[in-house]
Amino acid sequence: MTKTIHVQYFAILREQRGLAQEKLTTATATAAEFYDELRGRHGFTLEAGRLRVAVNDEFVPWGAPLREGDRLVFIPPVAGG
Repeated sequence: MTKTIHVQYFAILREQRGLAQEKLTTATATAAEFYDELRGRHGFTLEAGRLRVAVNDEFVPWGAPLREGDRLVFIPPVAGG
């Protein structure tokens, strides 16, 4: 079953995508599968293991199930100073 997911991108992912956010339809079941789909679609260079994922404003494991209307944020490593 397909579902619509709202995605926000930060840092390098935003640069590589050229957008800060978008709404996509997917048949993937988990955050990990969805990110793999996005890597293929948009050419993201970071592997999932380098990112944190949040669904509906809460950090979740990569195996978290996705539901219609979820809001995902993929958070890349950041440098501080």
